[in-house]
Amino acid sequence: MAARSGSFHGTTILAVRRDGKVAMAGDGQVTLEQHMVMKHRARKVRRLYHGRVLAGFAGSVADAVALLERFEGKLEEHAGQLVRAAVELAKDWRTDRMLRRLEALMVVADAEHLLLVSGSGEVLEPDDGIVAVGSGAGFALAAARALARHTALDAPSICREAMRIAAELCVYTNDQLIVEEL
Repeated sequence: MAARSGSFHGTTILAVRRDGKVAMAGDGQVTLEQHMVMKHRARKVRRLYHGRVLAGFAGSVADAVALLERFEGKLEEHAGQLVRAAVELAKDWRTDRMLRRLEALMVVADAEHLLLVSGSGEVLEPDDGIVAVGSGAGFALAAARALARHTALDAPSICREAMRIAAELCVYTNDQLIVEEL
């Protein structure tokens, strides 16, 4: 994502589905203008819809919060149906003049689905049950896939370890993690 002057951005969100459980982790770093850490413990992973949905965001903080609020409304409107709410959000995000300008990505999950939602109208469910977004996404995704393939770790443990690895490599990711699980 391109940074705008004065914008806050840069984070890593990782979600893993394994053995009937899903975990989502986000680091706490908020970086201003790609050169100054403004906050170390921001909460970028949240529980929504009566605690049955996890949502994490990467990108501009204000944009992501606006999208989370809109997504919560879609969940309420569609009685907690994650896929339907995500598709409706993606449609609005792509077509609405104001939403289209928002610079963020979301990862959402419930007991059955794990999805990446983007402003270009994408709603993607990963083949392997692992998805990452944000500045350290490549590092976290690679680490999580290796851990999932070569260890017996559970979903929350994979998230924690993969995010720690990403924090060692990505300057926009720290090790102040929030991990939620369903």
